Amino acid sequence: MTPSLRKQSVTAQDVARRAGVSRAVVSRALSNNGSISPEARERVLRAAEELGYQVNFLAQGLNRRRSHLIGVIVSRIGDPFRSSLLDGLLSEIQRRGFQALVAEIRSEADLAETLRRFTQFRVSGVIVTSGKPPEALVNECVEQQIPVVGINRQPDIPFVDYVCSDNAAGAILAAEQLYRAGCRRFGWLNNQDSTWAGRMRGEAFRLALADLGIDTECDLLPLIAPEEGYDGGLRAAAGQDVDSLGVFCANAQLALGFLDGMKQRGRQAPEDFQLIGFDNTPQTAQFSYQLTTLHQDVAEIAHQALACLLERASDPQRPSRTLWVKVALIHRRTSPSII
Repeated sequence: MTPSLRKQSVTAQDVARRAGVSRAVVSRALSNNGSISPEARERVLRAAEELGYQVNFLAQGLNRRRSHLIGVIVSRIGDPFRSSLLDGLLSEIQRRGFQALVAEIRSEADLAETLRRFTQFRVSGVIVTSGKPPEALVNECVEQQIPVVGINRQPDIPFVDYVCSDNAAGAILAAEQLYRAGCRRFGWLNNQDSTWAGRMRGEAFRLALADLGIDTECDLLPLIAPEEGYDGGLRAAAGQDVDSLGVFCANAQLALGFLDGMKQRGRQAPEDFQLIGFDNTPQTAQFSYQLTTLHQDVAEIAHQALACLLERASDPQRPSRTLWVKVALIHRRTSPSII
């Protein structure tokens, strides 16, 4: 590179001349968008490296009315499952040649403000993993052809696609496992301000038990956690008679707290009661817990979420759809496999 051609002044046209290709070929090679031969792509990448050329994605967004950013809305990022879901989304976003713009929210007002800010950044799409986006703001996104995908959200907004774990199938697996293990009295543990996914799991569990001949009015005990997460499960264990009970929990953190709360009272699973959680987080496999739980496939959820974004970007007015991702029961100590 000549002294006069410094990195900050290198243009895509310079790269095209060095590689012996057109400016359009450079654009396709550096954006991973469009048809290009492997040999041409290699020449462009080599020329860009030699010249020190860096793609200005934000400038591209201004020129094309769209950036290479995918907005991701999360909350309670310290929760192990939410953290693993975010990790899966970031990996898939980067694999597809985009960059993530992540915002953590603490209220519905935060969600609305974040969604509005994402449109100002001209994001190529928005993934909502927490909260319920206002329909009016979603309509603004639709008008600007910014696709929106909800993960484990209630599918009730037009022109938004949803990717959800199969909560109902998971609850059925839990009910059948506890029943086969000999339980005839059951408990359902959830926090009092449950998510849509949590409520869906609870209702599916009740229906599955009824199908197994259980009188859910008498033999299904509602266990209410006064708050979310581990502390909620710990507090829910206080004063509960769980002898011979088969307990299903809305999520893993509630289950782990409940398990520790029962240990403090001298009750162990599966000797005194059986316990199944939802979310196969790393902590559930630790020796002190060995929690039987439902596994959510975060890699597949992330893959389907990005696929939905890209498909809706090409057809913004198509009807909404919901994709259900399979779950699997992971047998561990708190409710071992019955052969």
